[in-house]
Amino acid sequence: MHRLKLVGSDTRQAYSSASAISSGPCCLEHIKQDERVTMGTNGNLYFSYALPKDSRKDYGCFAAFTRIRTIVQKTTMSVKVQRLKSETNSSESDSASLPVQPPSLLLPSGVQTVKVLLKGEDLQLECIPGGYPTPSITWMKMGETLTDRIILDNFKKLLTIPAVDEKDQGKYMCTAENSAGKDVHYFDVIVEEPPAWLTEPPQSQLAVIGSQVLIKCSVTGKPPPVITWRRNGEIFRDDRVNNRRVLDDTVMLHKAEPADSGVYQCEASNHHGSVLANINVLVMDMAPLMLTKDFQVYAVIEGGDIVMNCSVFSSPPSSISWTKEGTLIEGERFHVFENGQFLKIIGTEKEDKGTYSCMANNTKGTSSLTAQLEVKDPTKIVAPPQDVLIISGTSARLMCRAVFDRSLQDTFEVIWRKDGEEIFRSSEQSYRYIMEGDLLQIMNVNLDDQGLYTCIAQTSLDEDTATAFVTVLDVPDAPMSLKISDQESRNVTLSWIPGMDHNSSVTEFVVEYEESHWEPGRWKELQKVAGNQATAELFLYGDLNYQFRVYAVNAVGPGPPSEPTERLKTPPAAPDRNPENIKIHGHLPHEMDITWDPLLPTEYNGPGLEYKVSYRKLEVEDQWQEHLVMRPSFIVRNTSTFAPYEIKIQTRNSLGWGPQPKPITGYSGEDVPTTAPRNVAVEVINTTALRVSWSPVLPATVRGHLGGYNVYWVRIKSFLSPDEVLEERDSKSFSGNRTHAIVLGLEPFSEYRLTVSVFNKKGKGPKSDPVTFHTPEGVPGKVPILIASNILDDSVLLEWGIPSVTNGILTGFLLQYHHLNETSLEVIDSSELNITSPDATQQQFWGLVRGSLFRFDLSACTRAGCGPAQAQEYRTGVVASVGRTMARITTQRWFIGTLCAVALLTLVAVIVCFVMRNKGGKYAVKEKEDLFPDTESQGMNDDTFEYRQATSLHCYCSCCWAQLQSR
Repeated sequence: MHRLKLVGSDTRQAYSSASAISSGPCCLEHIKQDERVTMGTNGNLYFSYALPKDSRKDYGCFAAFTRIRTIVQKTTMSVKVQRLKSETNSSESDSASLPVQPPSLLLPSGVQTVKVLLKGEDLQLECIPGGYPTPSITWMKMGETLTDRIILDNFKKLLTIPAVDEKDQGKYMCTAENSAGKDVHYFDVIVEEPPAWLTEPPQSQLAVIGSQVLIKCSVTGKPPPVITWRRNGEIFRDDRVNNRRVLDDTVMLHKAEPADSGVYQCEASNHHGSVLANINVLVMDMAPLMLTKDFQVYAVIEGGDIVMNCSVFSSPPSSISWTKEGTLIEGERFHVFENGQFLKIIGTEKEDKGTYSCMANNTKGTSSLTAQLEVKDPTKIVAPPQDVLIISGTSARLMCRAVFDRSLQDTFEVIWRKDGEEIFRSSEQSYRYIMEGDLLQIMNVNLDDQGLYTCIAQTSLDEDTATAFVTVLDVPDAPMSLKISDQESRNVTLSWIPGMDHNSSVTEFVVEYEESHWEPGRWKELQKVAGNQATAELFLYGDLNYQFRVYAVNAVGPGPPSEPTERLKTPPAAPDRNPENIKIHGHLPHEMDITWDPLLPTEYNGPGLEYKVSYRKLEVEDQWQEHLVMRPSFIVRNTSTFAPYEIKIQTRNSLGWGPQPKPITGYSGEDVPTTAPRNVAVEVINTTALRVSWSPVLPATVRGHLGGYNVYWVRIKSFLSPDEVLEERDSKSFSGNRTHAIVLGLEPFSEYRLTVSVFNKKGKGPKSDPVTFHTPEGVPGKVPILIASNILDDSVLLEWGIPSVTNGILTGFLLQYHHLNETSLEVIDSSELNITSPDATQQQFWGLVRGSLFRFDLSACTRAGCGPAQAQEYRTGVVASVGRTMARITTQRWFIGTLCAVALLTLVAVIVCFVMRNKGGKYAVKEKEDLFPDTESQGMNDDTFEYRQATSLHCYCSCCWAQLQSR
């Protein structure tokens, strides 16, 4: 066994011609590398130990130059591996018989290697060992821990540290070790760098005569740079006598003079490079020169800090002082620094506003400037936006109301940010954002709009911020990964993974199904489960080809459904239930109609669905009668009238019967009742109401469900007109099984006839024997009119009309009169008068107090009592003189009537003449006859006039006198 090295070019790939192992010489075979066979970074191929299989005649090396796209091939090499004589009896593939060889490093040679790199270059350390067994490589840094930036390649034989810096400098050691021993190699890594400025190149200076000028050239580098100073291109050396010092990286000019002005050069260099800086130094004397603009206006927010500038250039240095409106500035809040060139006011107040002056003076002169300070009100958000919950698709409104200093109005603006990113009006989504003043409106909100919104109210001097979180509520996402378990039975478990709830908890999941036999493509609800569950136990019908889907519901609404499951075919079975909502009707007296709600087709569970109708009569020994039907109805004929039956309905299909049904009770058809109520009695309660009672009919005679009783009554006559036959009929129904009823709305002082009948759904039964009864007299109705006439100082004439409804025989009137207090209207004195004449229509009152207020109450009376009163108020003595005159005239009623009649006839004649004259003044014969009737007609008219005078003249004249009095 020997260690073997094949020398190649500076390349990173080694190849072998494939002529020995492949059919064509055009192909190249990569040498397989492992812990034993390695190609180094120098392009050489190394074998930790050689084996007979390494013998080849066509080892070749190819160098690739990628930049010029060129590959260069080295002449092929031949390698022959021979065994020692002691190993000739061993198998060529038996590496275990090789002698143990301690490690030695094929690369690098020697004990130590020095590596010098520039800062930022990549460091590569390589150790390729030889020996048997193949040695392992370990790395360490002497006295330190290896950085975590190391990269180990090529079976740990190559260590790389990218972009080295001074921390990577030090001594590294690689160790090759196997069972026979170990070997080490040391790498001394030195990291150097060219010169560089530590901070920044030195800046030009403007100095005053007599001051100290210091120029510092701060550089770094490795090896340390050598610094050379020049002035105006010539070497500048240390001159202690003339106070011109050169101290390595620093030049110091003590008590500088104008002759020291010039261009100073600092050059720092090592063997890696150099840096150069030019510094202009100007030394001069001058009076104070204000570098700050005069009359500058400073603005600050109340409570904030402000620095006012008074930059001065002078030689020698100036003395600087600050005043406000002629007063030297003092106080803890006022700070002067930089030799007075800056005035800082901490925590400004409104009183700090005004004019400030800065004065600088030296031996060469004096200079000053003024500055104006304005103290502004702070910007503050007084109505910040509030956290909102908003439903997707609606609009969100965020308010941000702020107050600010009105002098800054031109610079004031409200800026909105979402999650730190500013919302621009010109963005792609700007059409959904409406920013008007202090309002941000988001149109058609979606889930992307959820986030933290920041309102920034800002001016050129300050700003205030407020935040609000917008939570977008939306319907839940569709559930995912639906899975069906126990697919061999009809009781299955459906599970799923809920989708996002979008900030509104899921309240329920709805499981839907679709089957392909009866209603393909139509989804129906199957079951609901609580929102905190993700499984559902489903009971399925047989002989159906199911698929399922699930959707979630939250407070916003139902979400989209999930993807449907694969089809699930359930096995056929007998029906699971019997029909429901069984109804029994009796449309005809000797028939019984039975109907029920049929099973849905999906509930058949298999082919051949039928219904077995069973019935038997109750209360007798009867056998069940059975019929098989396919329709959801059946008619039982030839039954007894309204007889009770037991009915039950059972389903079956080709696979068997449904569950055993429970019987229900029903009745056959009804007929009208056959008997009337007996023992009808009437008890008169008052003038308009009575209580009627009866004995109930026998249930068998009702021949149906008892609906109730009808009460009929006929008003035969009124005792006020006993000869007049009325026959006024009325009736009322009273539901339920009862034995009495109250009848209202009767007329007083009348004779009635009453009957009672029973009814059911089919109709009314016969009426009972009639019962005759009388209603008693009642009190009369209200007097229709009550007026006062002939009102004098101590008397009044009352007149009234007869009530239109007397409810009995009038016996007279009750007149009450009350003397009233004019202020409180309380009763001072009362009296009453019974007028016994039922025909009286007036009454004269004497002895009244002059100028007093009276109220008169008049009621009509019968033997049952007096009715409601008609009231009227009057005052005596107000129109006494008119009253006396009228009193004389009212005693001659016939004269007044005559005057009224003549006036009326005269008016009619004038109207007729006027009409005829408009027609031309010619009267037709018929018109003349109508205008001048014959003597008989005239006599009839006279009679009529006399009758009217006797009956109604009094009322008409009374109205006339009332009008005269009111005038």
